[in-house]
Amino acid sequence: MSQSNYRVLLYYKFVHIDDPETLTQEHLQYCKDLGLKGRILIAEEGINGTVSGTYEQTEQYMQDMKANPLFSDIWFKIDEVEGHAFKKMFVRHKKELVTFRYEEELDPNVLFGKRLSPKEFYEELQSDDVVVIDGRNDYEYEIGHFRGAIRPEVESFREFPQWIRENLSDVKDKKVITYCTGGIRCEKLTGFLLKEGFQDVAQLEGGIVTYGKDPEVQGRLFDGKCYVFDERISVPINRTDEDIVIASCYHCGTIEDQYVNCPTCNLQYVSCDSCAEEHDLYCSDACREKANVAAASIS
Repeated sequence: MSQSNYRVLLYYKFVHIDDPETLTQEHLQYCKDLGLKGRILIAEEGINGTVSGTYEQTEQYMQDMKANPLFSDIWFKIDEVEGHAFKKMFVRHKKELVTFRYEEELDPNVLFGKRLSPKEFYEELQSDDVVVIDGRNDYEYEIGHFRGAIRPEVESFREFPQWIRENLSDVKDKKVITYCTGGIRCEKLTGFLLKEGFQDVAQLEGGIVTYGKDPEVQGRLFDGKCYVFDERISVPINRTDEDIVIASCYHCGTIEDQYVNCPTCNLQYVSCDSCAEEHDLYCSDACREKANVAAASIS
């Protein structure tokens, strides 16, 4: 079996689904029968997913999805990987594909920012008068981001409306461009910005993962790695000799871009190999002690 026999598919589609709960149950069984693993959200407003499987499994999945009139034009971003990027298969029904909880309706099929190709986005990044907003969480920004992008001081996507109102109200008359991992969060974020009175709003079509695969741009002006929500944790984007590491070890401050999980609190944080071994992956002495107490009570 070759190393590239497995693939990860990243996709979304905003389209009205009449009975999302039934589709959720049916789609879960279908994915399990096919042998896929991953995480899929289904809502009345559409579908958002990341799955991994063999070449044959992912090919069959894409073929079957496009055979459904609802998803005939769905765009799959494909990564070749060494094995499954997930441990299990989850398909869940949600109220929103990305939790935004904005007080007004945001339909990306009706209101959205101008979509920029990787080349167009790269050119905009070099403009002096453009405002670049990272549409992800702060911990995603920490490990990698576009040069000159504003760091969002948010821990979840639902915090963006308040953060933007408090920090960016003075740039409504400037050109604003946004980006996120695969594009879905920007679909909602750019609509929100337009409703809030921002005049010139655009988004990176296909997100960071598409930008990194563009043969002309080759990920230029993206520093660090891109955080992904699977077992890989992060993936390289900049394919040129300009690629640099921008994050630092949580414990010792050494330049590093490897994320690890704390066994106690599940905090994902940057750690060098030395500190990961020294601290047994724990983010703090308190978490280590809590684990020791729990182990002692069991024994």
